[in-house]
Amino acid sequence: MQREGYGAGVPERWFLFVQLEIPWELGPADGRYLLRGGAEREPEHVVVLRTVGAARRRERGRPARRARRGREVQPEPEPAAVAVTRATVIDPVPVSAQAQARAWLAELDGEREAWAAAGVLNRVLLAHRVAAADPYMHELSPAHALAARAGWGVGEQVAEGQWEFARELRWAGSGSRAQRGRTAALRPMERLAWLLGGREEALLCEELALRARRDLDGGRVGHAAVELRAAYAAALAELSAEDRQDLALRVAELRELSGTIAREAEPEEEAVRHAQERLEAALRARSAGLKIE
Repeated sequence: MQREGYGAGVPERWFLFVQLEIPWELGPADGRYLLRGGAEREPEHVVVLRTVGAARRRERGRPARRARRGREVQPEPEPAAVAVTRATVIDPVPVSAQAQARAWLAELDGEREAWAAAGVLNRVLLAHRVAAADPYMHELSPAHALAARAGWGVGEQVAEGQWEFARELRWAGSGSRAQRGRTAALRPMERLAWLLGGREEALLCEELALRARRDLDGGRVGHAAVELRAAYAAALAELSAEDRQDLALRVAELRELSGTIAREAEPEEEAVRHAQERLEAALRARSAGLKIE
């Protein structure tokens, strides 16, 4: 198969992609980014970022000029327009027939592919955060996307974030299956009211555990291990200080696991994942036992 104008005698090549539309500017400049697993390795992904929607109010990297006194606004102003980033994650290895592309799309697990695409984008964001020394740049999940789609197109199409054929990705609920399972019993709205009302303070180990989970889900096992060691140290101090008998066995388990992950300079992913899950289980048990009114 060949497209008219594509070039006589040149076989058509179709590139598979997953695309997320995120309702903010991600940070890196619009363009194409090539991701490799190492300097000598073949490309793993091509990421195309393109800002669409609202016009930018300032050039990237240059502060906006503001009047000394802001203009008057109405009591019920219209919401400010926002930019949308169309982020396309492309498989750099093409297929030679649309039948292959159709088979891929027919068998595709929408939730899994959306999370995989978000993971690739988070690699870009992590690199940009370090390169720009911007501690406030945050990662994303498919739940942040206004739209998610998958499809295929020829090189010049997908390089511009366009396609020959695509369909929306839909799945039940928001967040990953594992994440939904972890949060099902936590009563987050009730606890949020407690935290905001000053009736409880968030534990340091909870924040550290969340950071470790983010790194672990992103494939950064070394980062997760560092965060997890700190999370365990904080958890043992904080949970022990609460002196809750219903958590005694869990605290003892965490104390034993803390020695395991502390002894290994570079613990195996399985060990890190197990330690992460046991800490999360202990924190869920703690939250479930709180007397939230």
